[in-house]
Amino acid sequence: MNDEQLLRYSRHILLDEVGIEGQQAMLNAHALIIGAGGLGSPAALYLAASGVGHITLVDHDSVDLTNLQRQIAHTTARVGQPKVQSAAQALHDINPEVTVRCIQQHADAALLDELVSQATVVLDCCDNYRTRQTVNAACVKHHAPLVAGAIIRFDGQITVFDPRKETSPCYACLFSPEENFEEVQCSTMGVFAPLVGIIGCMQAAEALKLIAQVGESLAGKLLMLDGKNMEWSRMRTSRNPECTVCCNQK
Repeated sequence: MNDEQLLRYSRHILLDEVGIEGQQAMLNAHALIIGAGGLGSPAALYLAASGVGHITLVDHDSVDLTNLQRQIAHTTARVGQPKVQSAAQALHDINPEVTVRCIQQHADAALLDELVSQATVVLDCCDNYRTRQTVNAACVKHHAPLVAGAIIRFDGQITVFDPRKETSPCYACLFSPEENFEEVQCSTMGVFAPLVGIIGCMQAAEALKLIAQVGESLAGKLLMLDGKNMEWSRMRTSRNPECTVCCNQK
């Protein structure tokens, strides 16, 4: 690190658990973020501010006026722009040293197979059940840690799936790919704006912990937030030995 980087990241370096080595790991890391909306915005902003050297953003959508109530990477002036480009501008405004790759398309299996294999950590910030399953399958295949967040109305949840650990479940262990899942989106159900910030920031924190090998991740634990009462509950999760996605992976 040069003198400017030592100054920029000094508050991380002062942490004994992070130090020079942990911050260097962040600079060398590649975070793949699926979704540049409500969850992806705060997650990406904090990863860029923290010095994650390479960030890939995947989102097929463009910025809409209805997004601005909660998707803090975007601005009124950028309505109509691709979300990945708008978010990239926000990241560069915070930290011009970060390399940002923008991919404006759906995260299908072929694309994820390519991108996940290059990533240090993957953040699932999308709002589509099938995409979540596809992201999970790619992470299991390439043994990439996955930080998954979700929110609707006043309810949020976050967990980590780490296929590098034998005991860690995958997303499909908790939510079967064969399930006939009815999509519930904020466009029809609504969402309380600050809660996406809470969950998105926690996704960034878990990703940074994984990168710098700090503390214990949320692998094997599902945190659920009741935003109306601001109460957290925690559920232990375990690998399903009959899971069709991860049970045969080594």
